[in-house]
Amino acid sequence: MILDELSEYSSPRTKLSRMVKKGDIFPIVKGLYETEKSTPGFLLAGSIYGPSYISFEYALSFYGLIPEAVYTVTSATFEKKKSKKYETMFGTFTYRDVPSEVFPLGLKLMQEGTYYYRIATPEKAVCDMLYTLPPASNAEELHLLLNESLRIDDMDLKNLDTESIIELSEHYHTTNVKRLCTLVRRLHK
Repeated sequence: MILDELSEYSSPRTKLSRMVKKGDIFPIVKGLYETEKSTPGFLLAGSIYGPSYISFEYALSFYGLIPEAVYTVTSATFEKKKSKKYETMFGTFTYRDVPSEVFPLGLKLMQEGTYYYRIATPEKAVCDMLYTLPPASNAEELHLLLNESLRIDDMDLKNLDTESIIELSEHYHTTNVKRLCTLVRRLHK
């Protein structure tokens, strides 16, 4: 879009290069620029590599499910076959695959100012996280993993929407997410 706006110049790419040097625009990744230096990185995650949505550790922190601050914007993709990592002046961005059939489910479209971004619901962020971890041997081991390794407490687990987790679990085809269904049901008793 910037090159289109600069089409009146004899050399739009040279003008773009000068604008970067002058600090009028800021490079993110090859071919992608931002006009505001103070733009929070998470607002740019979907533009850097996609299709994608914010999930995993970043979403868990966003919802207050884990106590740690997360400085890398973690996002989910599908059928990319390998993880990606981008280091930019706006932060670090990582991208990991989830099953393609679950990719469009459990997302929220959010707006902040003129920016739109997609983020996993709390339930989907937990499921995405569990999808990337080695399978727990039973529900108790999964409970320990959630409480001690991820530091998600039981009250937060109990507040998750059980029906949403059950629906999502049908699409992940993974032991951890199936065991999460069992655990969440047990916590609601």
